[in-house]
Amino acid sequence: MINHKIVMKFDCFTLHKLEISRIIRKCIGATLQMEGVNAPCEINVLITNDQGIREINRATRNLDKPTDVLSFPMFSLEAGNFPKDCRSYMDPETGKIPLGDMAVSLERAIVQAKEYGHSSRREIGYLTIHSMLHLLGYDHLDEGPEKAKMRAREEKIAASIKGMERK
Repeated sequence: MINHKIVMKFDCFTLHKLEISRIIRKCIGATLQMEGVNAPCEINVLITNDQGIREINRATRNLDKPTDVLSFPMFSLEAGNFPKDCRSYMDPETGKIPLGDMAVSLERAIVQAKEYGHSSRREIGYLTIHSMLHLLGYDHLDEGPEKAKMRAREEKIAASIKGMERK
């Protein structure tokens, strides 16, 4: 098993930090494994609320509204084709590949889970998988093949994790 470093920060109140951390770690690990990432990586995760993610969205994308998840990849990778030789991406001080950062609105995830009729656990996991795929080069700016490719990967990865499959 590859030893990834996942740095998690909560800037909102929740009684479920441990469970949320477990879900996120499991989804990050499954995504990296299923995408063939064969080197230790570092990912920073911020769990925030709608106000926190709205501020980040405004500062980074000039959009003054909350969203569910934001992703900030460190590198421009090719979706579905993680480099076999990734030494040039490694931080020499840590020996890990700094894939990037994600911010998840816990508040938005809970609302969306109710809207979609599934658990908050699944929604948090799905948003984590979605963000990880962005860090690994996937995108969905179009409504065509790129979005379809990303959605298919999200569902396949989610289905591989107990309790995350679509019901």
